[in-house]
Amino acid sequence: MSSYASDVAFTPAVKRLQESKGSRDGYAAMEEGAGWQETITVDLVQFINDRDSFYLGTANAEGQPYIQHRGGKPGFLKVLDDKTLGFADFRGNRQYISSGNLSENDKAYIFLMDYPNRRRIKIWGHARVVDDPDVMEQMRDSDYRGLPEQAIIFDITAWDINCPQHITPRYTEADVAEVVEPLQQRIAQLEQQLSDKQGTAS
Repeated sequence: MSSYASDVAFTPAVKRLQESKGSRDGYAAMEEGAGWQETITVDLVQFINDRDSFYLGTANAEGQPYIQHRGGKPGFLKVLDDKTLGFADFRGNRQYISSGNLSENDKAYIFLMDYPNRRRIKIWGHARVVDDPDVMEQMRDSDYRGLPEQAIIFDITAWDINCPQHITPRYTEADVAEVVEPLQQRIAQLEQQLSDKQGTAS
């Protein structure tokens, strides 16, 4: 039986449900065609570099899942090579749930959202915590003053792009400012023109 990158998510149980609900033929055709990616492409690099946040999913040895939001300046999630991602792990609330989970179950998941363009990318893989100073320095951004407590390295198994259905566009403060600034400048010009005309009339 052939194996596919999507088998990381399409387990036998999932495929049985797809079969019973009528979607298996379509996904089987996908598997035989382009299928899911196993290495990082140029487009994925750009997508990752533009993100200022993502969600990291882990599970403990008993399978209890946990999702953690990670944020930073765009590009804080680093592309290390065509199969590996990494990011600096700064000290937060010191619960260490993700780290603890990874110490006994290295399976992990990254979920990236591009709200303005209604795009989402799912990445399956294995992750590990690294406390090597050289690795942590590689993950750190030079213009960020915080020092990482550790780094997390993520080895990719497969990734896929989801459809845009049901994604509500959302915009960052920087996105809004980029649109609003020219309008504010135009308002200032018009107010000045009006003021000049009123001054002339008086």
